[in-house]
Amino acid sequence: MDQDAFASVHADQWDRLEQLTRRRRLTGAEADELLRLYQSASSHLSTLRSIAPESSVSATLSRRLARARTRLTGAPSNLREDVSRFFGADLPVAFYRIRWLTLAAGAVFTLIAVLYGSWAASNDDVLRALGGDERLRQLVQEDFINYYSANPAASFAGQVWTNNAWIAAQCVALGVTGLYVPYQLYLNAQNVGLTGGIMFAYGKGDVFFSYILPHGLMELTAVFVAAAAGLRIFWAWVAPGALPRLESLAREGRALITVALGLVLVLLASGLVEAFVTPSRLPVGIKLAIGAVLLAGYWTYALVLGRRAYRAGHGGDLAEPDAGDRIAYA
Repeated sequence: MDQDAFASVHADQWDRLEQLTRRRRLTGAEADELLRLYQSASSHLSTLRSIAPESSVSATLSRRLARARTRLTGAPSNLREDVSRFFGADLPVAFYRIRWLTLAAGAVFTLIAVLYGSWAASNDDVLRALGGDERLRQLVQEDFINYYSANPAASFAGQVWTNNAWIAAQCVALGVTGLYVPYQLYLNAQNVGLTGGIMFAYGKGDVFFSYILPHGLMELTAVFVAAAAGLRIFWAWVAPGALPRLESLAREGRALITVALGLVLVLLASGLVEAFVTPSRLPVGIKLAIGAVLLAGYWTYALVLGRRAYRAGHGGDLAEPDAGDRIAYA
């Protein structure tokens, strides 16, 4: 068979297929015509490939069929729409759904930190166990403050950002174990509490809060959010309700892994505050105000946009084409 002659005979059909594929809107009759031409051109391509699989004619027809197939089955989602859906619905609704668990994690953290801090500040034996007087005075008078300015601000911001984002991602991803999140909360609360206890024991409690609160308000909240997401995923495995255990775990995992992605940006903001605001010479009141505004911005985003998305029926899970088919359960 002469390929050029075959292409010449069917050129009008192929051109019409290309024309319909490029149109932005199709009538019902045109959509039916597009489908018929697609089926016909597919058989033509099979014929051509049976004779000369690598010919230029078959390659051209194959590209036209690929574009037509995309038009018939639906084009991939627009990047702008995906970003808008993520930040406008998926992320805030994920934050909103774990709001109470976030507050609970914060309350437990605060309680543990206060208990450790009070224990250290009021017990000389504890202070001696933590280090000698000279070592503790160096921590209080130099090390604690110098920590925030020992490195260039830009590199320090990058360091704390990547470290905190990694911890947050681990809390979300490893929350299913049921052990990692409580361990991380306890460990961080212990460290904060003991450091604060030492600072108070040496009369530097005001310095402790003036340095830890500007960035810590948002940074610690991000830790609580990550912990809440991890615990929620764990609970979906422990108490799946009417769903099979793996299905329940998969749904919550898909819906809440967005928390780890969203916290990357949240922790970037807190990292910038920690590097540029905390060690600065700004008045303490302004530093605290900056931290408070950042925290208020997060909760406004989570509660206002999150509630709106939740009431609109968003759950944070992937759309059906991405999540896969679901079996109905009674």
